[in-house]
Amino acid sequence: MTDRPSPRISSRKQPRQARSNELVAAILQAAVQVLAKEGAGRFTTARVAEKAGVSVGSVYQYFPNKAAILFRLQSDEWRQTTDLLRDILADVARPPLDRLRTLVHAFVRSECEEAGMRVALSDAAPLYRDAPEAQEVRAAGGDIVRDFMREALPMATDAVRDLAGDLIKTTLSQVGKAFSETPRTAVEIAAYADAMADMFGAYLDRLERGPA
Repeated sequence: MTDRPSPRISSRKQPRQARSNELVAAILQAAVQVLAKEGAGRFTTARVAEKAGVSVGSVYQYFPNKAAILFRLQSDEWRQTTDLLRDILADVARPPLDRLRTLVHAFVRSECEEAGMRVALSDAAPLYRDAPEAQEVRAAGGDIVRDFMREALPMATDAVRDLAGDLIKTTLSQVGKAFSETPRTAVEIAAYADAMADMFGAYLDRLERGPA
């Protein structure tokens, strides 16, 4: 049985002039608005073009299909998360657990502020999640977390560090998404983030001390 080929999700070409950059920015801004209003199920290239005030042909100059537009929105979000990881976790002037607490607060707050868009992009994930480009972007933050775990758990084995890093990333992503599905106050967000940071801190402390 032959695997179904992944859809093409790379941009057709990269904008090089200011006018082209403005066109792509207008298309992406319109895509955000259409996705927020219509959801992934009713998201179409035609609706994006109409919202952006351009022809469908203009959209196709840069994006071969709707999956490419959605992937661009998702990859931009993934890159923002990677930048967040790097800016906070790579700050070696601060103790590792302080950095982790700051990251948890920033991540949970970001999840709540952008909950609607993240849910819509999650619904659209089947259109692009198996494409090689998507796998490359998702893997971009792996080295940042591994470097941080070497600092946080200097006495642990690589296997233990990898497990801890994967568990923290997965918990942040899944629990943060579930928490953000309900509107939250700033006080609720801070309390929840503190509790999660306490949990991660206790877990890393136990791993560093080793088996009882």
